[in-house]
Amino acid sequence: MMSSLGGSEKMPTIFFFIVLFLATSVSSASLKVGFYKSSCPSAELIVRKAVNKAVSKNPGLAAGLIRMHFHDCFVRGCDGSVLLDSTPGNPSEKESPVNNPSLRGFEVIDEAKAEIEAQCPQIVSCADVLAFAARDSAYKVGGINYAVPSGRRDGRVSLKDEPALHLPPPFFNAKQLEENFARKGLSLDEMVTLSGAHSIGVSHCSSFSNRLYSFNATHPQDPSMDPEFARYLKTKCPPSSNTGSDPTVPLEVQTPNRLDSKYYKDLKNHRGLLTSDQTLFDSPSTKRMVKNNARYGANWGNKYAAAMVRMGAIDVLTGTKGEIRKHCRVVNYR
Repeated sequence: MMSSLGGSEKMPTIFFFIVLFLATSVSSASLKVGFYKSSCPSAELIVRKAVNKAVSKNPGLAAGLIRMHFHDCFVRGCDGSVLLDSTPGNPSEKESPVNNPSLRGFEVIDEAKAEIEAQCPQIVSCADVLAFAARDSAYKVGGINYAVPSGRRDGRVSLKDEPALHLPPPFFNAKQLEENFARKGLSLDEMVTLSGAHSIGVSHCSSFSNRLYSFNATHPQDPSMDPEFARYLKTKCPPSSNTGSDPTVPLEVQTPNRLDSKYYKDLKNHRGLLTSDQTLFDSPSTKRMVKNNARYGANWGNKYAAAMVRMGAIDVLTGTKGEIRKHCRVVNYR
């Protein structure tokens, strides 16, 4: 019942302890697990401590860091371009409406990078710090642990207009999502699997309010949405004409700070928040995948870990390409 929407339901205590020992080569990228074993052996531990400290204080940062890694990899590949600040005359990815003001967790990356630089100057890339942080976030709030192949290098370009060209908007249907992920080399099942990250985090009302008030000419409210859920959402998201603010609500309301498979159970109950969420159950091509993920939570956790590794290898810079930034917010001076 909707009483659980208030957040009173206790967090589950079952953890998915998954460690994937992956091959040293992922896709065509020359990444490998333990890349810094000799050059900076404490790098991954430093990142994990920074993530644990930050997420303990603010559990929502776990979703922020996972989302940041996704937004990095889908734009110019996993090269840390999302971390760069704007410069005069060159607004960066951070300024895109896709990222601003919703992207969060930059200070966690900065803290981890600063400590790594103190021990191992210009050895560990910002792109790798972000990949480690996304993994550590999943472990902290979901018990999902996996080995991260590393060796990425940092890009030197970040453009405001590019995120909107590459990242899927919240109104995409299953076919559009499939095509979007396929352009990055990811399968339909990997798309459905990675969508499970919406088990945590929040969404601004503006990303789904059309489903409540202006769905189409026949139905102001999306008829595929559970009516009780819609009534709850309307209490959190009044019509935009009545307020200048844009409140947020949890993407998955039962366990909003727990990375688990309840997201898929919500989709089965027609309680997916975004169009791009609910379409996964409504579409014949993905419906069975949603059902399987809802039923076999531990298996979903395993698949999520593998899909994150695959996503983390998209168009990476390795070898002598790119650079190792000293500070994640700015490119190195030449």
